[in-house]
Amino acid sequence: MSSVLAEAAHLRIGLSLGLLALLAGAETAWPRRVRTQPRLRRWPGNLGIALVDALAVRLVFPVVALGVALWAAQRGWGLLNLVALPGWMKIILALLALDLAIYAQHVVFHKIPLLWRLHRMHHADLDLDVTSGARAHPFEIMLSMLIKMAVVLALGVPPLAVLLFEIILNATALFNHSNLALPVRLDRLLRLLVVTPDMHRVHHSVLRAETNSNYGFNLPWWDRLFGTYRAQPKLGHMAMDIGLELFRAPGDSRLTALLMQPFHAPAASSADTE
Repeated sequence: MSSVLAEAAHLRIGLSLGLLALLAGAETAWPRRVRTQPRLRRWPGNLGIALVDALAVRLVFPVVALGVALWAAQRGWGLLNLVALPGWMKIILALLALDLAIYAQHVVFHKIPLLWRLHRMHHADLDLDVTSGARAHPFEIMLSMLIKMAVVLALGVPPLAVLLFEIILNATALFNHSNLALPVRLDRLLRLLVVTPDMHRVHHSVLRAETNSNYGFNLPWWDRLFGTYRAQPKLGHMAMDIGLELFRAPGDSRLTALLMQPFHAPAASSADTE
């Protein structure tokens, strides 16, 4: 199992780094918004926190979600291991279920004050670009990993579905946080199938009603189904303000400040602040 997990980790890291470099170049060539902060102020913190996240997961968890899936498959545990369905159907159902779980988790992290303390670091970025997709507090990452492993175990998610989901989720998180200008028609078409940068940017607005919308990371369908979809920001993409009112000082983007952010300021949910 260890060799499989190592190969999967190398594959994910390679694909993520390649896509990050590709999108960083694309958003430089075709930017959607003018930056309010220089990259040299934001990128060390954003990329530094992503490295801390990776190290924290490696140190804390002896196995990750893929390892749990392999373990459950060997023992026939979980809902999908108890039903007679074609393998391809199990994979599709598992991908949909995992994406719905991520959507639900995202909503809960906005609504519960203690969880919002962890998640708001992601929202405190004053600009959005490809590095914002990798910006999350280590405590949130570890809690998210526990939730993901519990879902994988309960559903008996096939190992291949876990690997595909993590690759897709990493890719879409980088894509929909990028500062990439897409033609309006292409954006309208793409957001029928995937969360686009314009769709997700609304979620990072300083306006409370917009922050509490467009929770999807991969599939856009859950927002439409559960009434949390908002097509465009009130002030438009060029005039809208991104981030949180609580954290707008230049020093708030440093790595040390990001790590300590959950321990500062009120713990109200996103429904009660900003």
